[in-house]
Amino acid sequence: MLGQVNRPGRYPIEVTNTRVSDMLALAGGITATGSDTIVLVGTRDGKPYRAQIDVPALFQASKGADDLAVAGGDVLYVDRAPQFFIYGEVQRPGAYRLDRGMSVMQALAQGGGLTQRGTERGLRLHRRDASGRVQVREPTMDEAIQADDVIYVRQSIF
Repeated sequence: MLGQVNRPGRYPIEVTNTRVSDMLALAGGITATGSDTIVLVGTRDGKPYRAQIDVPALFQASKGADDLAVAGGDVLYVDRAPQFFIYGEVQRPGAYRLDRGMSVMQALAQGGGLTQRGTERGLRLHRRDASGRVQVREPTMDEAIQADDVIYVRQSIF
């Protein structure tokens, strides 16, 4: 178990049919900064094997088959969760974990909401396009934010 888990390290496989969820439990679970996906890298039938596992889906009744069996020598890696950034006229500016489907309104709430001088009309969203250039635009409150987005809340003139 590597990456953003509470106790990274090597763990013996003590019983047959040990699953990804079992190994995650042994490692103490995912940290607050960890992603909700696990990458499993190993060898199956003499060939390199790689699988990306959606942790929340492991615990849904219909997705139980995604809880793959772990073999000796497998590596499980939990990456850092994606983040977004918010600054300007918000109560708690800073970097925050990006949850799935998070909207601009939810991001503002994560930052504690607007200050008395902040305005929703002054929002700016800074996002890198495919070429790496930063695009600046005015988002809607229900627009989904993406990893590494930067939200700036401007000061109200009145």
